[in-house]
Amino acid sequence: MSSIQSALDEFASLDAFSTRQTALSALDPRAKILATLGFILTVVSFDRYAIAALLPFALFPVVIAVLGEVPLRAIWTKILAAAPFAIMVGIFNPLMDYKIVLELFGISVSGGWISFASILIRFALTVGAALVLVATTGFHQICVGLARLGVPQVFTTQLLFMHRYALVLASEAGRMNLARELRGGGKSLPLAVYGPLLGHLLLRAIDRSQRVYQAMVARGFNGAMRSSRELQWRAVDSLFLAGCWTGFFCARNLDLSHLLGATLLGRFP
Repeated sequence: MSSIQSALDEFASLDAFSTRQTALSALDPRAKILATLGFILTVVSFDRYAIAALLPFALFPVVIAVLGEVPLRAIWTKILAAAPFAIMVGIFNPLMDYKIVLELFGISVSGGWISFASILIRFALTVGAALVLVATTGFHQICVGLARLGVPQVFTTQLLFMHRYALVLASEAGRMNLARELRGGGKSLPLAVYGPLLGHLLLRAIDRSQRVYQAMVARGFNGAMRSSRELQWRAVDSLFLAGCWTGFFCARNLDLSHLLGATLLGRFP
């Protein structure tokens, strides 16, 4: 199997987790969206040097993943795949902020390294929460929930199509790559050949998109998303959202790491 097809299967597997019947399946997608949004806003609101205060927030994506029966390894591998982007954002912090702010086991640590670590932690928490949301809710239900929350329909529809037909485009690229490997014996091609290949892929994508659109119009598509599940906000959704936001508020205003450390030291002097 080609590397493109492997990446395609890995990308599609995340959304497939949402078809399982779990403890979170009955929740309204809007409740999970608002809870995740509150989590992300709370995490990014911390000071740039915050590290220990962010660690308790890892409990939210872990608990949601466990309740949704999503393997933590599947989430972690996707976080690592996107980690280079976060590294590029903060890699120059140690060069720009070289003031020593911490002595750790006799080693001087500058503020740049602390802020760099804080960026990586925030990235892992926010991206992990977003991936867990997709895995436990499904991208289609997320778009439906966003539309019911007042997000413009043109945006949610385009977002859904971008997600859905990125897989179609990737499958076309996978077939082209397989044909190249069969005709070339698996040998790598010169760099100049990839230009025509990308142009051919674009033409195939345009032709495929026209056929897909004509099929959708023939089936009555008028720009509105339809869902087989009627969204209904219930008391359990309010309890879930209130519990999550209360936990975020407490974790944001109380230094839980410090309190836990003080409690342990007081109990075990």
